[in-house]
Amino acid sequence: MAKNNVWLSVSDLMTGLMIIFLFVAIAYMIRVDSNQSVLTEYVETKQSLHAKLVQEFEGDTARWQMAIGKDLSMKFNNPQVLFATGSYQLTPTFCEIIDEFIPRYLSILLEDSLANKIKEIRIEGHTDDVPAPQFGTDPFLANIKLSQLRSYSVLEYIRNMESYQKYTDEQKRKLEFWFTANGLSYGKAIDSNGKYVAETKKAIDKDRSRRVEFRIITSGEEVLENFVNKNKKNNASIL
Repeated sequence: MAKNNVWLSVSDLMTGLMIIFLFVAIAYMIRVDSNQSVLTEYVETKQSLHAKLVQEFEGDTARWQMAIGKDLSMKFNNPQVLFATGSYQLTPTFCEIIDEFIPRYLSILLEDSLANKIKEIRIEGHTDDVPAPQFGTDPFLANIKLSQLRSYSVLEYIRNMESYQKYTDEQKRKLEFWFTANGLSYGKAIDSNGKYVAETKKAIDKDRSRRVEFRIITSGEEVLENFVNKNKKNNASIL
């Protein structure tokens, strides 16, 4: 009789463990499905916006020396066209480019079905590593000021454009929510292949490093980050 009780207890224990494993498996499957959904939405949003930008500006990239990145960046790479050395005043040529570029660019973002997925449009100013003593003795911080003034000048010009003034109040509020001006100094300087010097350890290409970029940040990136952080907490609590 005692032996039967022992085997009965073991059987109950195994049944209980199987139920626990079943719930863990179900929870894991739900988490994987949710993860897949977040990733799919994030990737599809970026791919859709990238395809529309490429289609719109396909004939302009060469003449503007502009590159369209899969990270939704629009890089203007000709320093002689953008600003004079050490200056944050837009050249007449760059003003002409912005006059043509911005209305078409914002038309895609404002009228697109994916507009609610956009969190930010960053205007990034980048410099080379040449000291800018007129802005300070620390070369990096001095170039922070210079690059910040450059991105500010671009945003200021955009807001004063005739085409910008024609947007509705609602559209202007949305653009004010999206637009930021960022000075990044030479922290993301690039080499002759367009790769970040900080990663490749190659020599800086001073001309290519002096550039302005427009970069779209989607809400999917925030959702993805929150999901990863939530999973970390859940995994920690399980352990």
